[in-house]
Amino acid sequence: MQQAEIGIIGGSGLYHMPGFSDVHEVRLETPFGDPSDAYILGSLEGRKVAFLARHARGHMLLPSELNFRANIYGFKQLGVERIISVSAVGSLKEEHKPLDFVIPDQFFDRTRHRIDTFFGNGVVAHIGFGDPVCPELTKLVSGACKSAGVTGKLGGTYVCMEGPQFSTKAESNVYRSWGADVIGMTNLQEAKLAREAEICYVTIAMVTDYDCWHPHHDAVTVAQIISILAKNAENAAKVVKAAVAAMPKTPSCKCGSALAHAILTDRTKIPAETKEKLKLIFGKYL
Repeated sequence: MQQAEIGIIGGSGLYHMPGFSDVHEVRLETPFGDPSDAYILGSLEGRKVAFLARHARGHMLLPSELNFRANIYGFKQLGVERIISVSAVGSLKEEHKPLDFVIPDQFFDRTRHRIDTFFGNGVVAHIGFGDPVCPELTKLVSGACKSAGVTGKLGGTYVCMEGPQFSTKAESNVYRSWGADVIGMTNLQEAKLAREAEICYVTIAMVTDYDCWHPHHDAVTVAQIISILAKNAENAAKVVKAAVAAMPKTPSCKCGSALAHAILTDRTKIPAETKEKLKLIFGKYL
């Protein structure tokens, strides 16, 4: 039985989801280990929703420590078909101001130490990733920003860096020269794994501050950052609520068939153990 249809991943500042009713927690075990935290299941705008605090409640996990596979697999176990991911980012352009939301449609990978595929161990799959987020969800979230009265900019490139340290000025200026819009540490792996799991995925990138390229960057205090994180989290809750309310029951995108032509391995050669481990991900194609 489907326990949730919509997943929400909360980033820095958003550790719970206001407006939930019929709330209960579920701790899941996956073939890839434990997710970041318990999934909070409930009803939001009449829809079954599952919320996960990406860094765990209390912000316990570094970006590089996140078990991305377990987090996305857990949503799949719950029956989730769409994920709205919320994360704090730095701005690489003057036009993206603190408290603005950016809904990126591209990513650039600057990570080094992360596993970002379910495949391997005897099965090879190459998904298409030219357009890494769900086009239907990006438009929906953009509309939700408008109805929630939040500045939401549709489109842009999210640079995903390793962290936990922030960029050097040299790195920040290189990313700016590429025309990138925002920089964060978490969302690319989620997007890749959601696509492999045939789950629609969108990022709401909440701008907390300008990255270190900005001449006034050093004048920003921790107190200001915390204040912006709190306001962003409040705005994100409004946008997510509006997006859930407006979401059509059935997706019209192609995310749900991303694996249809992606598996290259001869089905008779896939090890039984791997088949069993990934049954939830690609069992319908065997």
